Amino acid sequence: MRVILLGPQRRPTVDAVVRSLGLGGSIATITAGWREREADDGELSGLLGRHDTNLGLYRRWLDIQDRDPGYAAAERRVQGELAELQDIYLLRLDHALRAVYALQRRSGDQLHAEAIAAAVAAVRELDAAHLRRVNEVRGEFFAELRPHDRPVIAGHRAEVAGILGEAAALVIAGGHVGVLADVLHLFNVAAALSGRAPGAEAPVVAWSAGAMALTDRIVLFGDRSAQGPGHAEVYGSGLSVLREVVLLPHARARMLLDDTARMAVFAQRFGPGRCVPLEGGTRIEVDRDRGCPPGTRVLGGDGRVTALEAA
Repeated sequence: MRVILLGPQRRPTVDAVVRSLGLGGSIATITAGWREREADDGELSGLLGRHDTNLGLYRRWLDIQDRDPGYAAAERRVQGELAELQDIYLLRLDHALRAVYALQRRSGDQLHAEAIAAAVAAVRELDAAHLRRVNEVRGEFFAELRPHDRPVIAGHRAEVAGILGEAAALVIAGGHVGVLADVLHLFNVAAALSGRAPGAEAPVVAWSAGAMALTDRIVLFGDRSAQGPGHAEVYGSGLSVLREVVLLPHARARMLLDDTARMAVFAQRFGPGRCVPLEGGTRIEVDRDRGCPPGTRVLGGDGRVTALEAA
């Protein structure tokens, strides 16, 4: 599957990117991350030459809330359980990372280096265990509720699959990454994309939260807040179209990239996955099997952003 990751679109580049693909036919779009503003896609439609069809995933989700109250109630319950899991994880994460940073502040010998490595490893284990548990809870929810057997959801899934089956490309905008991930899973977008015949796959163009929602590990981050630097946290899994990559939109504005010690911990936590900043003007064509191409800017284990070299 051809996936093209873009930087934030405050100064749009998606129009030039789509033109460069030489597409014929309609382009499916997802703006569900905008939530109530999902339908306010006139500017995006103009950039795509008015050859677009919005999948309306957030509108479809609202329709399910109205027409399938049993599913809606169960979804609220699982969201409450996930929120509690996240709170517990963040409490444990705070203590684990404070230990890492305290050890970093102590200059020392090999013994200190080994202690830091062990502390980072403990954080990695905590991150991995949390992601597994979140995915288990979501898996149990879908196994119990069986969306494909519920008429309202099945109908929407069929419509979405039909549009994607005819689309020349899929464009996924940013917004609320949690909402995006939820509706992408609910409407089985990954299956619709992978169900096309070999050689007929539609390229996927995504940016910001839309790009994050394609990965197998969504990491929320924000070092620059009024309360001071916060801890990056594992949120859950997206479509897993892209694996072993952590995408970082607006990295320069949202992360303390000059604090190499802090950034080293970040990169080491999520390695061997590539931590990829997505800044304005970025265009990265990712091969699902081979990963990021040479030249991609990545956050290295030493806490510095460098260009990825050829293997």
